[in-house]
Amino acid sequence: MDYTEKKLRRVNRYEGIVVDLTVDRVLLPDGKESFREVVDHPGGVCVLPIDDEGYAYCVRQYRYAVGAHLIEAPAGKLERGEDPDKAVVRELSEETGFTAGRLIPLGQYYSSPGISTEKLHLYLALRLRRGEAHPDEGEFLDLVRIPYDELYDRALNGEIPDAKTAVIVLQARRFL
Repeated sequence: MDYTEKKLRRVNRYEGIVVDLTVDRVLLPDGKESFREVVDHPGGVCVLPIDDEGYAYCVRQYRYAVGAHLIEAPAGKLERGEDPDKAVVRELSEETGFTAGRLIPLGQYYSSPGISTEKLHLYLALRLRRGEAHPDEGEFLDLVRIPYDELYDRALNGEIPDAKTAVIVLQARRFL
């Protein structure tokens, strides 16, 4: 059976700084009508830098939406139409100061496909060279060095509440 929903009309639209929100009336597969709220997001990149000694580098930052400080893999939003392979180099440098001798793509994942178009492009960064971090204006974070095996165990045990970080840590395992 085809479960595709058909947009009948856009009911409402909010244009934000980073995301847009739409509310659409849709036709369901059973012929009934319903509403769908969609957060339109340009997507992002996420990178897990791991040094030659087996340490992973994450950032600790306050996330207003959840009211907590989280440990996360470095990440950033794409500009509309931006190449993720170029954006990941920028974000790695901005948030950690590192450049990578090798970047390995780990796949693309939707962050919350029930409500958002955000697609994250994940990368593993190896053969790191240290430089100076230069976060965006208004971005406050600390670089955290964690043994990769410890980070992996924390991801398996559900101790990493940030989904993109848990996924990237688990995906990186096959290359380490």
